[in-house]
Amino acid sequence: MTAQTVLIIDDDPKIRTLLRNVLEDEGFSVREADDAAKTMDILSDTHIGLITLDINLGKDNGVDLAREIRRTSQVPIIMVTGKDDVIDRVVGLEVGADDYITKPFHVREVIARIRSVLRRARDPGAMHPTDPVETVVRDAEGSLHFCFDGMTAIPDRLELIDRNNTECNLTSGDFKLLFVFLERPNRILSRDQLMDLTGGLQWSPLDRTIDNQVARLRKKIERHPSSPKLIKTVRGVGYTFACKVQRFQTSDAPANRA
Repeated sequence: MTAQTVLIIDDDPKIRTLLRNVLEDEGFSVREADDAAKTMDILSDTHIGLITLDINLGKDNGVDLAREIRRTSQVPIIMVTGKDDVIDRVVGLEVGADDYITKPFHVREVIARIRSVLRRARDPGAMHPTDPVETVVRDAEGSLHFCFDGMTAIPDRLELIDRNNTECNLTSGDFKLLFVFLERPNRILSRDQLMDLTGGLQWSPLDRTIDNQVARLRKKIERHPSSPKLIKTVRGVGYTFACKVQRFQTSDAPANRA
């Protein structure tokens, strides 16, 4: 089996060496970059399985670089931030990062998060192991589809088809949050549950990560984002997906209807 290649983007050579050593010990192949130019050069000629990206990247801005990467690639990105940089974490997730790690970090946490993000990238339909929702069953006829409010989500391909039968541009983070809602329609989900089910860290009252992710997703799926009818806020608790959701296989999924 070919080793997954991880691209470490950090302007600190000590951090790059630390991560390289632990990742190679775990069987990963590693490439390194210390700025945006080298990053884009590597991405142009190397298949990268995952990126770790330092937000404070010396002369370059890690968030801007993540945004540039997302214009052409859905490669999983784990942002590396300072301990108290809540705003940076939120902005990083808004531009399409899949997870984040705060400095100082433990190398075992890095490995665990990398494996978790890679696992979710391989199987976006995988449910959280502690969630009691019934198992999704697929048959040989095709991929599972979720149809709701004139839109169709296809987890196997990370695709969302909008009401005009056009593919909607969702980041992997957007799709993970949408999938959580589609699996649990009309259930009230707390911010802590949403953070856990989408693979984030424990939520705190001052953390606006989930609220920002919900706001971004609303802009892409609501008919009128300023007056949301699909993702409704449950004040003081969290959110609920207030919409009928139908599951179909490829062979019998209905056409979208506006």
